[in-house]
Amino acid sequence: MNFSNSTFLLRTAVAIILLTHSLPSIYTGDVNNFGNLYLNTVGFAPIGVPLAWAIKLSHVAAAICLLLDKFIKPAAIVTISVLLTGIVMLHFKEGWYVVGGGRNGWEYNFLLIVVLVAILFPNGLKSQKG
Repeated sequence: MNFSNSTFLLRTAVAIILLTHSLPSIYTGDVNNFGNLYLNTVGFAPIGVPLAWAIKLSHVAAAICLLLDKFIKPAAIVTISVLLTGIVMLHFKEGWYVVGGGRNGWEYNFLLIVVLVAILFPNGLKSQKG
């Protein structure tokens, strides 16, 4: 773990969120329900369950990468892709709010995407010229 890196706290927070979002559903088997009861019904049959597992395992792998400060770019790109797909397929139609002003919205995914972009570009988007 690189504790001195300016993105340490953000990487740790996102890793915790990804792990707590994925590990319980893997442990309980709910990942299979996501594959069967959602992904297969929206057009991914017969690969809904393997796809659900790929999504959950990508979260675990990304969390490990973030904690170890290794392979950050591919981990962030895959995770951002999953989060954007979730917004498009599931959350956008529910509105902005996850709770409060609505239910199951996309504000949470939006925040995670912005944090991952901040991790990818810790010095901002300024030119990398020397």
